[in-house]
Amino acid sequence: MGLVQHFSAYSGWRAEVSRSITTLREWLSRNELGDAQSDTGLEYLLERLRGDKLTIAFVAEFSRGKSELINAIFFADYGSRILPSSTGRTTMCPTELQYDPALPLAINLLPIETREKPASVAEFKHYPDEWRSFPLDTASGEAMQEELKRVGEQKRVSTETASKLGFVIDPQGETGLKPDSDGMVDIPCWRHAVINFRHPLLEQGLVILDTPGLNAIGAEPELTLSLLPNAHAILFILSIDTGVTQSDLIVWRNHVCQRSPAGNGRYKGRLAVLNKIDSLWDGLRAEAEIESEISRQVQSCAQMLELEPDSLFPVSAQKALLAKINHDAPLLVRSRISRLESALTRDLIPAKQEIVASSVRLEAMNIIERASGVLQARLSSLHGELDELNGLHGKNRKVVQYLLLKVRAERDEFDHELKRYYATRGVLSALGNKLFSHLGLDALREETRRTRETMLKSAFSKGLMDAMASYFDDIRQNLKNSARAADEINEMMQAMYKKFRIEHGLKLGAPAEFIVERYEKEIDRLQQGFDDHFHTLLRVLTTGQRTLTQRFFETIAGQVRRTLDAANRDASLWLQAVMAPVESQVRENRRQLRHRLENINRIYRASDTLEDRLAELKQTAAGLNKQARELSDLRVGLEAVLSPGDVLAAAARAA
Repeated sequence: MGLVQHFSAYSGWRAEVSRSITTLREWLSRNELGDAQSDTGLEYLLERLRGDKLTIAFVAEFSRGKSELINAIFFADYGSRILPSSTGRTTMCPTELQYDPALPLAINLLPIETREKPASVAEFKHYPDEWRSFPLDTASGEAMQEELKRVGEQKRVSTETASKLGFVIDPQGETGLKPDSDGMVDIPCWRHAVINFRHPLLEQGLVILDTPGLNAIGAEPELTLSLLPNAHAILFILSIDTGVTQSDLIVWRNHVCQRSPAGNGRYKGRLAVLNKIDSLWDGLRAEAEIESEISRQVQSCAQMLELEPDSLFPVSAQKALLAKINHDAPLLVRSRISRLESALTRDLIPAKQEIVASSVRLEAMNIIERASGVLQARLSSLHGELDELNGLHGKNRKVVQYLLLKVRAERDEFDHELKRYYATRGVLSALGNKLFSHLGLDALREETRRTRETMLKSAFSKGLMDAMASYFDDIRQNLKNSARAADEINEMMQAMYKKFRIEHGLKLGAPAEFIVERYEKEIDRLQQGFDDHFHTLLRVLTTGQRTLTQRFFETIAGQVRRTLDAANRDASLWLQAVMAPVESQVRENRRQLRHRLENINRIYRASDTLEDRLAELKQTAAGLNKQARELSDLRVGLEAVLSPGDVLAAAARAA
């Protein structure tokens, strides 16, 4: 079964997880075991599952058959090519294929001139007026192909204009664009393309990223710093007739394999493809000779890329597409596409499933534990109350009055403790404000503005590097200060949890911790990305190089802002989560004390018989035990859905 079918199965598994979360949410509400925090957490999980995306990026120098490979793997069922595929450059800007039902079917193009503005592509996505939109006629394959050719459009401009837009000019054409005899160069018309296209896989959350060649990769910082590093899988395409060229090697090392290798000559989520093996099928070579040539080229390319030979996949994308369209099984086998699809499935789907399952498990199981704690508190209190009332058999009115006074004293003591608890909450709120002040976006905006001004004034590399080093140092210091504030909060919560456990018998585990390490790692990655870029430039910067460096900074600043946005959101959720167990059990303890007091008071006033109250409590206990069993079943069912295993098996269960 191929990648397409496996991805459909993954989508079925994701739908099953959503159904399990929805069932849990409805059950908690129906049995009054949820709270605002739990409901918000489960809704957040459902939103993430609905918006879950799986991104596969295709990277290659031009004329490697990249677009044809996308057509062969994903769009053969359409009966024709979706992406334009011909000799020369067909993709001149990063192109995302995705589906959003809220948007019209269209190809949306961001003009190259937007590079003159200090904003990243991600920011421009919030401003639709900046884009040019062209409707797609999905009923006509020819009409779609014609519209999609726009991603390859170019224009001729002066070297001065190209430099202002961030393109590096090189008279030899080795490290930048080579001017013609008139001093003109060809540049892309568009900076970025987003194709909103209705296709079964895209509807299920697949995003395909088609990238241009080396010059465009170097000229668009967002591709280097965000889109490629965040892709779940990258397919790097070579051509068997050229092997690994110097520019191929630069792209592989600088843009594809930034992450550490998985070991044994493999890179997790990174696959290399040796395309166009059909060029050897010239009718003159014997099959053994063809096989020998493919094997020789695989060995050579794998050695240059520092890969194991079985990690490089020789294919014919063009023949694979033709075979799938014509249902030609022998040709499909000869194209060798199935082995690549199997490897992509093996690397991509289980890893993505594991990430989603881990995220859902962490949040959902915490909510189930909280609900279980409330249930156990109710049962414990009810059994205590049963013991109290059973002890009243044959006792006189004075004994009942004594018990009434005793429970009142417990309630008053707990109410007094609550006053100290609310005071502690005020201190916790102040510490929370301290935490958010270090993660604050106002300070980040000021630091970004100051760094931008310093960079604009500097014409030399040392000034730029010093400005950026200071920028990253300040961000790291703020994260360290945030970690200290979080540690103070955690220490206070540990003391509070312990006090309520010992003095009031509340069932509380250890409070969760807020870890800033993941944000620090992202800052490290962004700084490394800037340093890698900057070290390729000259000591004295040209106009084009300075413009590109400044756009790298704007992209990095946007990425840093998104990182701190995530840190703020996660810190807010953490503060709510760390308080939620105490809040829910405090409410439950007050409810039980009030209930006990009412029962004993009614017996004291002879408005109810002791037997009636005992029968009612036993019935309530039976109901609580039933809820405990149901909650346990929900936990087991959710864990079964989330447990690692074959996605297809999970999809079969859902069906």
